[in-house]
Amino acid sequence: MLGLDYGAARCGCAISDPTGTIVTPLSAIDPDLGQVAELVASRSAERVVIGLPVSMDGTEGPQAAVTREFATELSARLDVPVEAYDERLTTRMAEHSAREGAGADEDSLAAAHMLESYLASKARQESADAGTGGGGP
Repeated sequence: MLGLDYGAARCGCAISDPTGTIVTPLSAIDPDLGQVAELVASRSAERVVIGLPVSMDGTEGPQAAVTREFATELSARLDVPVEAYDERLTTRMAEHSAREGAGADEDSLAAAHMLESYLASKARQESADAGTGGGGP
């Protein structure tokens, strides 16, 4: 999976391993649909997860609307699913990681933290579904 921290100036990027266990930040790229599509193809990503900037109270502001529009346009260009995922606190986590010596840029660190959160959420959901015998809808 490819995680994106979309912004007007640049797009932070991170990729998971095929098992969804390890997430690695990549270099940030321009927030260009073509560049993102090339990255998806070159990394053989099976899904794109874009961090959705939601305020702490759960409301969505103007940047969330811009991000959703980008996700919709990207989805139209790709043959893989594109989904938005709540990225609350990932910027703070990325700033902390950078202070601790992480080598990637903060946008890509934020993308990595968001993708890790997404993968953990999916793993918890799959575990809960297995425990109840339900596979979801």
